[in-house]
Amino acid sequence: MTSSGRFDRYGEWMTRNSVRGLLLGVALSASTALSAGSALADSLSTAMEKAYSTNPTLNSARAGQRATDEQVPQALSGWRPDVTVNGTLMTSDTQKSEHVEDGDVNIVLTQPLFRGFRTVEGTKAAEARVDAGRQNLLQVEQEVLFNVVQAYMDVYAGRQLVALQKQNVAALQGQLKASNERFAVGEITRTDVAQSRASLAAAKTQLVTAETNLATSVATYMQMTGDEPGKLNYPKYNKVPKSLKSALQIAGETNPQILAQAFVEAAANFDVNVARGSLLPEAYLQARAGVSDTFGDKTTIIKNGKPVQVGIDPLRSTSLSANITIPLYSNGGSVYSSVRQAKQLASQRRIQVIEGARAVRKAVAEAWNAYVAYADIIANAKTQVSAAQLALSGVQQEYQAGTRTTLDVLNAQRDLVVAKTTLVNAEKNRVVASYQLMAAIGHLTANDLNLNVAIYDPSENYNRVRNKWFGSDVETVE
Repeated sequence: MTSSGRFDRYGEWMTRNSVRGLLLGVALSASTALSAGSALADSLSTAMEKAYSTNPTLNSARAGQRATDEQVPQALSGWRPDVTVNGTLMTSDTQKSEHVEDGDVNIVLTQPLFRGFRTVEGTKAAEARVDAGRQNLLQVEQEVLFNVVQAYMDVYAGRQLVALQKQNVAALQGQLKASNERFAVGEITRTDVAQSRASLAAAKTQLVTAETNLATSVATYMQMTGDEPGKLNYPKYNKVPKSLKSALQIAGETNPQILAQAFVEAAANFDVNVARGSLLPEAYLQARAGVSDTFGDKTTIIKNGKPVQVGIDPLRSTSLSANITIPLYSNGGSVYSSVRQAKQLASQRRIQVIEGARAVRKAVAEAWNAYVAYADIIANAKTQVSAAQLALSGVQQEYQAGTRTTLDVLNAQRDLVVAKTTLVNAEKNRVVASYQLMAAIGHLTANDLNLNVAIYDPSENYNRVRNKWFGSDVETVE
């Protein structure tokens, strides 16, 4: 095995084991978070700040936007000169057994003057795509932050549901013990005991399910933020628009999906002019400077009355020319096809703007209605919990008095658990709906939320590379 082969296998082993180590670390952290929790408290804002600074999905999108920025200097290169150096060295032997070496070097500078407006329109198209990319980056930012909200609330609610199921198991264990005691003295039948045992088994299953769901939520939280969840606090409701009409109006002005599609449409319109530019004349200046020499060549001159052989000076030349090209019919008509294609793509982009606006309108309406509906659900759930708690207390007292059956107590206990579960989920879902509404109108960004982070400014890289003529160094984030 070659040293290169050993290195490749070692690198592969290291990569594989690094991934295994990372996954093992995540699994252990999730297990720790599920069983013991952390002493530190995390607010929703803190969780979003972690994701904004470290989330790989968001960092990847930022790198993609920096790559999109390069389309502008590429388009601007159409204004810039092209400089080449050509050199030739040739050796030959003549019939007179003479060895001849010829060489020449030429420097050619070609400066475009007119390219059928392709550079102008191409630059506008590239700038529009950069603007579209910035809006898409905001959309990714919103998606990441919303996923953090969802993960945060899933963990918060999941912990409450686990605690609720544990309480339910403890209550049903007490009920089973009481049933066994009453069965032993003949107050109830074996059927009552079986009912208590069945309810306890079902409650244990629900507890396992709740713990499994919580473990999944913890893993998702860690995926989004990079850290295990500490002690989570119930967040305040996000500030939302006062009405659906107001929300729709804001979305039409600031939703990044709508704005990105509008910029994409603008770029497509410029692309039509770029394609049409190939049908127009093209003009450029060309400057050339060169030197050629036949090494070893000599000529005879008369010096002081005697013939003397001297070397021949290299031949130098310079030229400057203005050139114009007028296309009449080229490439078998493919240019005309390209223009037609660009027009159809521009038409498609215009239709997609309408499609995107309708999708956003639907998302805003859904989020708004959910936010309003969950307020009523929470109020009803609180009433339900209060009533179910009172009913359970009454049934238990009547059970002790012998006027209620074991099944009545079990049903009352189940109703209370259902009511509390409904309340927990409704409170979670209303918070999620409020942030979903903010995302739908385009206000779920670090800047809008006033997160305590250094706001990423995509214009910094753009300004750095826009007019850059030389160099291939870049600033990357791994």
